[in-house]
Amino acid sequence: MSWELFRLLVEASGFTILYSAASIVLGFFLSAAVCAGMLSQNRAASTAGRLFVSFFRGTPLLIQLLLIYYLLPQIGLNVSSSVAAIIGLSLCTAAYQAEILRGGFQSVPRGLVEAADMCGLSALATFRRIRLPVAVRLTLPALTSEAIMIIKSSSLISVVGVVELTTMAKDLASSTYQPLPIFAAAGLIYLIINLVVAGFGLTAERAARRGHA
Repeated sequence: MSWELFRLLVEASGFTILYSAASIVLGFFLSAAVCAGMLSQNRAASTAGRLFVSFFRGTPLLIQLLLIYYLLPQIGLNVSSSVAAIIGLSLCTAAYQAEILRGGFQSVPRGLVEAADMCGLSALATFRRIRLPVAVRLTLPALTSEAIMIIKSSSLISVVGVVELTTMAKDLASSTYQPLPIFAAAGLIYLIINLVVAGFGLTAERAARRGHA
């Protein structure tokens, strides 16, 4: 395989990183809201949060992407395939991150919450300044694993016409008749990306432990 083909794969991997990063960040903020709903004493909010998680964890991402891609125009939202792909990935990872955070929130020492109440913090302030940071620290390994999973799963967005690493690899393989080296190179790029993400996650975990010590 020529250097030119490898360069095209590397360039396409930039879109994979972009779509994945946007989805992970948006999914995190959504997951915090969903998790808050699941843990709420309000039955409607709790039910809505659990239904959200059940649907997006219980159905294939491929089906979710296709549903969103074809549903949005039907309700008057004519967005690009890239936006539809990010929405689909964000909703999917939000469900998994919400379940991860739920376990983290349930592991937050009760004494911290009681101390916040004694200091006069509101429920929202306690959530934002105490419960959420501690829950994130406790769940960093699981959140890092979910980030890696969504990067790998981003290969599915090719079904809605988004050009990223897997799409480029398939196009190059069909046009050059060199599927083995091209897909091997794509796999290597995915591996490098995920090793970097895992390294950042490990660094964040160590920093969190030092900050807590």
